Amino acid sequence: MDERSVVTGFLRNAGDVLLFRRSDDVGSYQGKWAAVSGYAEGDPDSQIEQEIREETGIDPESDCQLITAGDPFEVVDEDLDRVWRIHPYLFDCDDRSVQTDWESVEFEWVSPTVILNRDTVPDLWTSYDHVRPTVATVETDRIHGSAYISVRALEVLRDEAALLASGRDCEYDSVEAVGRALLDARPAMTVVRNRLNRVLFTASESASDDADQNDTSIDPADVESRTHEAIEAAIEADHSAGTNLGAEISGKRVATLSRSGTVLAAIAEGDPDAVFLPESRPGGEGIQVAERLASEMDVTLTSDGAFPHQFVEWGADCFVVGADTVFSDGTLTNKVGTRAGALSATDADIPVLVGTATDKISHDRRIDLEERAAGELYEGTAPITVVNPTFDLTPPSAIDRFVTERGQFTPEEIEPLAASHARHARWQA
Repeated sequence: MDERSVVTGFLRNAGDVLLFRRSDDVGSYQGKWAAVSGYAEGDPDSQIEQEIREETGIDPESDCQLITAGDPFEVVDEDLDRVWRIHPYLFDCDDRSVQTDWESVEFEWVSPTVILNRDTVPDLWTSYDHVRPTVATVETDRIHGSAYISVRALEVLRDEAALLASGRDCEYDSVEAVGRALLDARPAMTVVRNRLNRVLFTASESASDDADQNDTSIDPADVESRTHEAIEAAIEADHSAGTNLGAEISGKRVATLSRSGTVLAAIAEGDPDAVFLPESRPGGEGIQVAERLASEMDVTLTSDGAFPHQFVEWGADCFVVGADTVFSDGTLTNKVGTRAGALSATDADIPVLVGTATDKISHDRRIDLEERAAGELYEGTAPITVVNPTFDLTPPSAIDRFVTERGQFTPEEIEPLAASHARHARWQA
């Protein structure tokens, strides 16, 4: 058999992926739906970027971020007497503006689960399966903020529900099992818990209303549908929180830390005068944010230890952070360093603003500061106890306002917002 290596790239935006219907002018699989694809004539990593430029008009260097390069696998096409060696990729894409070339006649941004029911090139779902988010990737992601991870968790629930609904092979025997696995993956990440619980609670309520006495199980097809809506609602809530925060920081000198999606959206919309931030160990994502913003505005980077003093000396107008979890009493869990920054700002009468969707408000006091590997901090042989947390706790007394999609709240006004989240957790009872 003839053997050919090809690249297949999924561009993801707001939970959807970009698919193309192939034209009659291509050499194979005319009229079939596919992702970005092409022959891997050299280095697959370089080739997929070239194919993205040619087939979409999108610049993969400025408008995309590589999320996963999956392991290559083989697909046998007996009719063509050919073995395809497929190199799958997943990119996050900032732009939905697409300019197709001659290889396709139409394109759509759609949920990847539609692949299960479309006439596609061979094993397109298998390609996606090699790069899609999983319970494991949700559990191990220590780079992205909690809002981003919550959307990935919803995508996992959606994809597994679609597999269950279609009768295809699935690692889990029910959507309840998928939900529990995701909740166990990040048990203290409130926004993940709240968004998953809302979907499964409403689906379980529907199942109870429609079921006979012998069957009250949750319908996977119902969960898939509700998760589509939940992803859209989550993205809109996070965007609105960023927009509202952006209005508060417009034209100001802003101190921040880590990589909060809400804060980045606020900076993009609010156009602050300048930004000051630390490197944000462990992880060093502050350096990545500094590099990202440097072409657009005045950016100052410092060490974590110097940050609490230096941003005051720099003349910050406000200290702005995102949130991992907001407890009902107004206590904030966020990337380590937040507490020191907030206390320093409060001491200097600099307002402390927290940008967050209300889904990050917790109805219980479940604290997990997510201890990282000791070897990141110390690899020597001395009998030293290493404490290397990802998050810390900031008291409500050091916070001025929470800026959300529903408006602004003081720490004292948070408790009523937590009540509805407690009800949604009852699907597990």
